[in-house]
Amino acid sequence: MQQHLNKVIAGFVTLLLGGYILAIYWSSEPALFDVIAAAEQQSQQGTQQRVVGYVTANTLVEVSTTLLDKPGGYLSNDVLPPSVFMDNMPAWEYGALEMVRDLALSMRKDFSRSQSQSTEHLALKKAQPQFNISSTAWAWPSAEGEYRVGIEHLVAYRDQIADPNNRDSQFYARADNLRGWLKEAEKRLGSLSQRLSASVGQDRVNTDLAGDSAAHQATYAPSSTQVKTSWWKIDDVFYESRGASWALLHFLKAVEHDFADVLEKKNARVSLQQIIRELEATQETVWSPMILNGSGFGFVANHSLVMANYISRANAALIELSELLAQG
Repeated sequence: MQQHLNKVIAGFVTLLLGGYILAIYWSSEPALFDVIAAAEQQSQQGTQQRVVGYVTANTLVEVSTTLLDKPGGYLSNDVLPPSVFMDNMPAWEYGALEMVRDLALSMRKDFSRSQSQSTEHLALKKAQPQFNISSTAWAWPSAEGEYRVGIEHLVAYRDQIADPNNRDSQFYARADNLRGWLKEAEKRLGSLSQRLSASVGQDRVNTDLAGDSAAHQATYAPSSTQVKTSWWKIDDVFYESRGASWALLHFLKAVEHDFADVLEKKNARVSLQQIIRELEATQETVWSPMILNGSGFGFVANHSLVMANYISRANAALIELSELLAQG
């Protein structure tokens, strides 16, 4: 009886240890990749021309595919152990997914259209909604299934703009198109910066109606509020920021290539490169076994504030870049 009990305990411990090791492996973040090299390789495989917009479209495909095919696959909607007990990687996935959604929407409504009265590209019209399904949907339809369908439509668009005989599929590298997408990225980074900074708690003044004496809002809001990210959510916000920065970093590198002439004309390439440099710093290795939440100038590090610093600087540079693009 004792021997049987020992075997059961040993099997349970082995199962726990195996699950722990698997969880660690699945928690490894995807490495950065060269967007130009990836596009070059893909164009050679498909014997396609690497036209304007090809790198951006291919990068969106690569980033979306990485979400599904990285170690462990897509984990946000898993209902079985060990992934059901993991939260850092699902948070990372959600951050990257939000950036994918923003770019897919911009591709549909701006980059692929010559003007506001032009028709939408059919493949992008089908692709963009596929990424809007809940990231945690696991039953039919599952998040992975819907995202893969979206990726297939993105691939179709990428291949069509590279076809010289397909005049109806275009990518327009214009300053106003780029500025529209950058504005969406600004909002994402601004929100992440605020949530990261709230790790230590802040007394924030309400500036919602600042700058407009006639402005009103639906319900009353106090003049100041105490904002603090829950202790249980600090690591989730941190890894969501890492995922969003990882995806945005690739998209900006692709944009730097496809919008090279526009950036040169506006003398804005250096500004974009500075944003890329700030976001690269967010991908540095985290050596601590856990995300620490020390006070601002305390003895213990606060990883959220360090991440907030890089993201805030990138966001400020994004705003400057957007203003440069708006100038004649």
